[in-house]
This record gives sequence, structure tokens and C-alpha cells, in this order.
Amino acid sequence: MSSQLAKSRRNLLLVLGVFIIPVILAKLALDQHWFNYGVTNQGHLAEQQITLKEMGLAHEKFNQQWLLLYRIPDNCQQFCQQLSLAINNTYTLLGKELPRVTPVALHQVAPSHLPSESLRHHKWLTLALTDLAKPHLASGQLVIVDPMGNLVMSYDVPESEQQLNQYSKAILADMKKLLKYSRIG
Repeated sequence: MSSQLAKSRRNLLLVLGVFIIPVILAKLALDQHWFNYGVTNQGHLAEQQITLKEMGLAHEKFNQQWLLLYRIPDNCQQFCQQLSLAINNTYTLLGKELPRVTPVALHQVAPSHLPSESLRHHKWLTLALTDLAKPHLASGQLVIVDPMGNLVMSYDVPESEQQLNQYSKAILADMKKLLKYSRIG
């Protein structure tokens, strides 16, 4: 009888183990950050809520439009020219979603000194950088703004020419995803 009791206990422990071990492993995976939490965005989500009005950038042309807000560096050399061209090409690659997006170039220097012919294209809206916006936008930074005027996502400025392609792909992927799931703008 004791061997049958031992066998029953072993079977009970085996069945409990089959159900308890996956729960314990899942808890450990969550606590120890063993996996990516399903984040699919390439840029950095805005941590604090900042609006265009707070930055002094409210404009009538922004009404119900997604924005690619690009702060042009003050001293734009060759790499800056390539970065500007990459951002313009990314905007162009939005294809059928182009009417929903307005590209905006913010500058501190005169607009005639824009870094690239691509930013002088008729689709680009050029505005002077306000003092309120300077602390929120780094030089050369690109930010996505939703149709309600909230800063949604920002992208680190690539450090080399080799990173430009990946930078453009990241912006394009995030913009297409935002535009696909958005019902506004």
C-alpha cells in the first residue's frame, strides 16, 4: 500500500509541477526583464506631455495634421545636409499618406540658409525657432507631433553617415504605423 501511496504522491507532484513551473518561469521572466515587452516603436516616446502651444509653435497650417518637426542645426555642414536630405526622402516615402503629414523645419538662422534644396521644397513649412521650443528640441532632432499638437516621439540624431539609412527606416516605420492606426489627421 505504501508503494501505491508513494506513486500517487509522485503523480500528484508531477501534475502540480507541470502547471506551477510555467507560472514560476513566467513570473521570473517578468521580474528579471528576460524579454522585450512588445515595444515596436523605433523612436523614443515622449515622457512628458508637451504641446506646440507650450512651445510657442501654434500655427493655422498645423490644424489636424501630423507633423515631422525638424530643428535645423545652426551650423549645417556636409553631414547635416545629408541628414536633411534623408529626412526629406523619408517624408516623400510616406506615399499616399503625404496629405496627412506636414513637414516643418525650425531654424534660428535666416531661411535662405537652409541646409539643403530639399527643405526648400514647397511642402516644407519653415518657421523660426522660438525661445520656448529650444529646451525641448536638440539641434538636428526630429520629433513627430500628433494632430492635437502633442509631441509623441523623438529620434536621436545619427552620429555617422552609416546610421542615416537605419534612421530613415525607423522614422518611416513609426510614421506608417501611427498613420495606419490613427483616425485623426
